[in-house]
Amino acid sequence: MTDMETPEAPEHLLDPGSSEPLHLQLRGHLRAQILNHSLPPGTSLPSEAQLQVRYGVSRSVVRQALGALTDEGLIERGRGRGSTVAPRREHHRLVHRTSGLSAQLGSTGATVGTEVLSLTVQDADASTAVLGTPQVLALERLRTADGVPIAVIHTWLPAPTFADMTAESLHDASLHAVLGEQFGVQITSGKRQIRAVPGDQELLRLLKLEASSPVLLLEGTSFDQDGRPVEVFSTWHHPDHVVFDIDIQREPSTLPAPPPPPIRTDGPETIADRARSLGAELIRFADEVTDEGH
Repeated sequence: MTDMETPEAPEHLLDPGSSEPLHLQLRGHLRAQILNHSLPPGTSLPSEAQLQVRYGVSRSVVRQALGALTDEGLIERGRGRGSTVAPRREHHRLVHRTSGLSAQLGSTGATVGTEVLSLTVQDADASTAVLGTPQVLALERLRTADGVPIAVIHTWLPAPTFADMTAESLHDASLHAVLGEQFGVQITSGKRQIRAVPGDQELLRLLKLEASSPVLLLEGTSFDQDGRPVEVFSTWHHPDHVVFDIDIQREPSTLPAPPPPPIRTDGPETIADRARSLGAELIRFADEVTDEGH
């Protein structure tokens, strides 16, 4: 366990003249350090008195800030032991795998929930033209893990193929599992892109994020066992609760292969000549040994 250093003189990190209350400024300052791992899990925070000195604020301001961080689950407070940075509640997603978020979270023991926000038929546009149908089934879902919102998922499917899909069949269910069980479609390959983007007001509301918070966007197209495109999706992930993992492998060597061993071209006559020469050397060696013995 490490400790957060506390200077003896106050630091000018908060702005008393700002319209934002001091306790929110202090909470934001500590929160940023926790989320960017400047204060890793297990770090002991200074005492309330030390935080008062460091930031030049009252004890009530410190207590309000620490209380808010506790409510967020970012720190743990105990009587007589101060405050420590709580273990991160992170869920890891292997983005190079074809398995969906629901299956990956479920395999870790998390309780996965799925709320269907909407399921409609729309005309295809440039972003969904790869599906090859004039109309697409547009599906919007909110995914939770252990009751915490972690992702908003927009998916587009070829309407004729999945016309019988219902919102009820997707409640608290994996879309890929439904595709396989009800329609015989298996996702076997795909293309993926990852980027950080700003979240709009509705997205931030669903993920319970503050205004102007960035989100992690995973976009892609998935193909079935016959190589047909069957899914276009965009998934916005909560940046504090989801981590993208990528397995890497060493690339095949680009060095030229070693040359093959030379092929022997000795014919019968050449071998016979070498045998006669070796025989003659053995006779000379035997004569020398005999002469030395006399």
